Amino acid sequence: MLVEVKVQSLGLDRASNTPVVILQELEGERVLPIWIGPGEASAIAMRLAEMNFSRPLTHDLLMAVLKGLGGTLERVVISRVSDSTYFAELVIDRDGDVVTIDARPSDSIAVALRSEARIFANDALLERASVEIDEGDSVIEADEVFGDAPGAEGDEGEGSESTRSMDPEELKEYLRKMNPEDFGRFSP
Repeated sequence: MLVEVKVQSLGLDRASNTPVVILQELEGERVLPIWIGPGEASAIAMRLAEMNFSRPLTHDLLMAVLKGLGGTLERVVISRVSDSTYFAELVIDRDGDVVTIDARPSDSIAVALRSEARIFANDALLERASVEIDEGDSVIEADEVFGDAPGAEGDEGEGSESTRSMDPEELKEYLRKMNPEDFGRFSP
C-alpha cells in the first residue's frame, strides 16, 4: 500500500556531515529519513526556499525536457529499500501512456518539488522506520528517528548520532547567506 508523504524537513547528520531528508506521511505522524547527497540536498533546499535562477539547474532541466517531450510527472514513489539503499520511481504520463522510470529518491524528490507532483512511500518503509514525531517539531534527534531501524542508511550516506532540521525561515536565511560556489556542498 502506498502512503502520500511530504518533505517534513531537511537535516544534517552532524556525525557524518551527510544531509538527510525527512519525509512525513500526510495523514499521520510517521516519518521516513533518507540520507542523500549534498548536491541533491542543495537542490531540495533551494526549491523549499523558493529560490529561482535565470538558468535551469539539473532538476529544472529534467523538468523542461519532460515537458518538451509532452510528458508530466504524475507522482514519485519511494518503493523499497535493499541493502540499505532506497529505490524510487518516477511515474510519467505522456498522452495517456504511463511510463515508470527507476530513480534515486533524492533526485525524485527534487524533481517532484519542482513539478508539484505528489510523493508516495511504500507503507512498509514507514512501518520499518517506526518513527512518530509531534506536530511542530523542527529538530529531530537521530536516535529518535533512526534508532535500530533496518534500512537506516540512505541512498548515499550512513546514519549516525544527530540530525538538525531547519525550519523554512532558517533555511531561507541560510541560503541567502551562501555564495554561489557553496551550492555544490551542504555544510551549514
